[in-house]
Amino acid sequence: MTASDAAELVQRFDPGADGAARKSQELVLGLLRQSSAPFSRNQFAPGHITCTALVLHPTQPLVLMMHHHRLHRWLLPGGHVEPEDLSLAAAAAREALEETNVRIDAGVPSVLAGIDVHGIPPKKQEPYHLHHDLIWSFRAVSEKIETSDEAPRVMWASGAEADQLQIAESIRQSIYRTGLAW
Repeated sequence: MTASDAAELVQRFDPGADGAARKSQELVLGLLRQSSAPFSRNQFAPGHITCTALVLHPTQPLVLMMHHHRLHRWLLPGGHVEPEDLSLAAAAAREALEETNVRIDAGVPSVLAGIDVHGIPPKKQEPYHLHHDLIWSFRAVSEKIETSDEAPRVMWASGAEADQLQIAESIRQSIYRTGLAW
């Protein structure tokens, strides 16, 4: 995946009336057009591209959520792009598998469902930086999921649980764009 290929994908994304997603789209396009290493996890100014998996339950109106080990929040699985990832969607699918052991249905095409640029607190040798996050939707093959070191709690969440879990608005908007009656 090249920066220009990624820019084409991001340019085609339609945020609709979601102003935050539109602003994030502009920021991601700026990063992709001006950075020599937009996919490098070691580029902290202005940040780097990450990919997130919005995984839909195979039969029910539920979304896979994980409780992040470091951020202590309910989030979608996701993370950094690795050199061996064949695409940005593949990076999101890999992260979902690594963090929750969910199996993605290869027969259902992935879709860019959201874009969210957000800050990441400093840790160890990393300063505060921005994740230019591309949120890809997938459908799971089965409801089987597992915990991991990065995701000590995982669940299939309903829209009725969104407030209790304090699901971020950017995630909610991405779910709505999938057409799921959540």
